[in-house]
Amino acid sequence: MSTITHVECWKKTALGTPIPLFSSRPLPELTQERPILLFGGVHGDEPEGVRLAEETLRAVTEWSKSVWLTPWIIIPVLNVDGFKAGTRVNGRGVDLNRNYPSQDWSPHADQPRYSPGPSAMSEPEVAGIVELIDLYDPRIMIHCHSWEPCIVATGARAQTDGTRLALSSGYPLKPEIGYPTPGSLSRFGWFDRQIPVICIEERDKLEDLSTIWSRFEKGMRSVFTDHSPRRRLQPEVPPVRGTS
Repeated sequence: MSTITHVECWKKTALGTPIPLFSSRPLPELTQERPILLFGGVHGDEPEGVRLAEETLRAVTEWSKSVWLTPWIIIPVLNVDGFKAGTRVNGRGVDLNRNYPSQDWSPHADQPRYSPGPSAMSEPEVAGIVELIDLYDPRIMIHCHSWEPCIVATGARAQTDGTRLALSSGYPLKPEIGYPTPGSLSRFGWFDRQIPVICIEERDKLEDLSTIWSRFEKGMRSVFTDHSPRRRLQPEVPPVRGTS
């Protein structure tokens, strides 16, 4: 029912490596659609999140042949250099999920693996996501990670889709990860921009990545076939914590 758009070099990483992007239609056609924005590989040592993003892309490509899906943008691997190297940080040693220009961004980090970079949005990978947010005002953003299994739904409007993914996977639904994450997508996306954010945490160090999709297929299908309007609510008072 639709033609998938594949942009081989949507942006380049800090080291100049192309980052591929896929969308339900050519990007200029999505400016009024408020698409779902889903991406994996934020942390390069979390292959489970990459696999889930890749499987979601494969599924929506197949579903779109027979089902009317809500508009979407998918980036299977954001941190391409870190994924190749097997490191949490990007090619310049920055944790991309501490580099967003949120009001609580901080230049300090307890460990090098959480380095927020020299300044907010210093990394082109993060600047690219912020550009997508500015241009397309996604109705929800989903980023795929691995740690302790859970679904972290940030914002009132993330609860419906968060519940779908939690029921599908059998993982607990949480409002926050449990520790401070200044400069993260949840802090910038919801508390600064009022765009709901879901952080999927698959179990880390899985021996068989092929088991992941069976836990998320039903939930993802519900998310991508929901065409109900998403109203903007009044800003929430941000808690101290965020998502990974």
